Amino acid sequence: MNRFSQRVKAQLSRGKDPNKPKKNKDSKDGTASPSSSGSGRDANQSPVLTPTSSTSTLNDIRNKPLPPNTTGGDHGAPNQPSHLANQQNAGQDRFGGLPQPANGSNTPVRHGTLPPTVVISPSAPHVPPPGAAETMPHDLAPPKAGAKSLMFDRLHQTPKDVPEGLRTPKRQHSSRFDISAHRELEKLPGFHEVPPNRRQDLFMQKIDQCNVIFDFNDASGDMKSKEIKRLALHELLDYVANNRQVITEPMYPRVVEMFAKNLFRPIPPPMNPQGEAFDPEEDEPVLEVAWPHIQVVYEFFLRFIESQDFNTNIAKAYIDHGFVLSLLELFDSEDPRERDFLKTTLHRIYGKFLNLRSFIRRSINNVFFQFTYETERFNGIAELLEILGSIINGFALPLKEEHKTFLTRVLIPLHKVKSLSMYHPQLAYCIVQFLEKDASLTEEVVLGLLRYWPKTNSTKEVMFLNEVEDIFEVMDPAEFAKVQEPLFHQLAKSVASPHFQVAERALYFWNNEYFCNLVSDNVEIILPIMFAPLFENSKGHWNRTIHGMVYNAMKLFMEINPQLFDDCSHEYTEHQKNAAARQAEREMKWAALTQQADMRRQMNGAANSSLTKLDEEDAAEDNQKRLDSLKLKDGRPSTHERHGSAGSSRGQR
Repeated sequence: MNRFSQRVKAQLSRGKDPNKPKKNKDSKDGTASPSSSGSGRDANQSPVLTPTSSTSTLNDIRNKPLPPNTTGGDHGAPNQPSHLANQQNAGQDRFGGLPQPANGSNTPVRHGTLPPTVVISPSAPHVPPPGAAETMPHDLAPPKAGAKSLMFDRLHQTPKDVPEGLRTPKRQHSSRFDISAHRELEKLPGFHEVPPNRRQDLFMQKIDQCNVIFDFNDASGDMKSKEIKRLALHELLDYVANNRQVITEPMYPRVVEMFAKNLFRPIPPPMNPQGEAFDPEEDEPVLEVAWPHIQVVYEFFLRFIESQDFNTNIAKAYIDHGFVLSLLELFDSEDPRERDFLKTTLHRIYGKFLNLRSFIRRSINNVFFQFTYETERFNGIAELLEILGSIINGFALPLKEEHKTFLTRVLIPLHKVKSLSMYHPQLAYCIVQFLEKDASLTEEVVLGLLRYWPKTNSTKEVMFLNEVEDIFEVMDPAEFAKVQEPLFHQLAKSVASPHFQVAERALYFWNNEYFCNLVSDNVEIILPIMFAPLFENSKGHWNRTIHGMVYNAMKLFMEINPQLFDDCSHEYTEHQKNAAARQAEREMKWAALTQQADMRRQMNGAANSSLTKLDEEDAAEDNQKRLDSLKLKDGRPSTHERHGSAGSSRGQR
């Protein structure tokens, strides 16, 4: 017995050992935990920089860390080859990424908290003068998909047990490429190893090597040729980025062809539509296995079109409508790394090619229409809205009717989709940008939000309340007077909501100084609407936090207009005293209506029976007349006809 007790004590002591390594949930599926992976966000700290190849950990739009980058590797890995480390450091210096300290371990060193990527203020940072041509603000960074923001980071209190509507079934495989038949490559010399007059021919040869497509599903196949292609892509990237006067006219079609051959492919559909749904918060997205080559192709193409030697007049013959449509189809990729590069690429094309701007906007509209009214499934909505946020900021004043129609028919209906949480910060940013441009659109925007206001989804209601407060920040007092009644009727319902997070979010409005100023200027209209839900919540709400916030709101109303507050209180008291009489009167009215309905039903029944009898008699008489007119009676000839036929027969004899 003593031995048994000793073994139990030993097992308990081992279970409580603080030095025992903890199991990591992410280790089983190959995903590095946040505490052990490199700080990948530091490399992408500036949202205006080109995405870098040295990022070790990437963040999905759903704020979820992704598996380590297979190209860049982990900077803290002790067994990393030296040539890869040099390329990563060069990539960091080239694209502005922050290097990872080589501390000989996998422990990351934080560089500080990232600044918010979206700051909405009443004054836009880029406002073209009236009548000016539409511009493209290169200094404006669209909101980062899934990034933390001071303005939009209010959803941490949303309940986790609310289902997120339609979810795309989880895909099982990466994209399928058209694998080249001949995949044997030979290492070509570097650009520094040949004279300048041969560098253009070498450029073309390396482009030809990059047109070879490999099967990355077979990790052990064509390893030497894959490495040769990767090095050729990096050499092309360095050649374009670090040299001047090297882009010639014959290069344009070859570069666009190489980009299309490596990237344009059909996005795989959901493999099992009836199977387990894809949960963005729990499941890992399907990453592209060919990413080691795809990433460098994106970087090279970006550097190519961003070069000072790039000639738009030559390139527009190859970057046309079909190219843009193929690019938009790739936004449905599940890989968030690719969507980030696509966002930057399409943004640069919009800024460079003036002849494609209208077509790009229309094509994005078509994607939104299909998403809103047909499928409700598209992975790149947040990235497309980021691009539009930058585009809207460059609209010239006064706004064209085309842009106003885009707001009312495209952006506002996007609020009705069940998966709104995946792109709501970017959508709210676009809405506020429109209101900063033209305050007269406030009424249409607010009434549109009220039209799509959720009835049973508390998570969406909290997001709507967040957006309404952002709209308050840029709302003109004259426009506020137009929408105050329907808006505060909805706020009264939100304050009276039994869901404490909805009520709490609505009551937070009274902590906003500008909102309180608007309320004080229109208290005669607002207080009669808000008094009843505030008073009832102060007495009967189950959450103590709501009680305190309700008292603060009522105190504010009392200080603004004490006489009106007393009148509303007296009216509410009288209304409650007469509640029983009103209920009895209502029941009497319903009883009278029921009695009238029964009497009318009986009268209609008697009238219908008499009409039925008359109809039967009329029908019988009509049938008899028809028989007589046809001289038919029970199928036999009449007596007169029989006598006539007999007389005629005698005459014949």
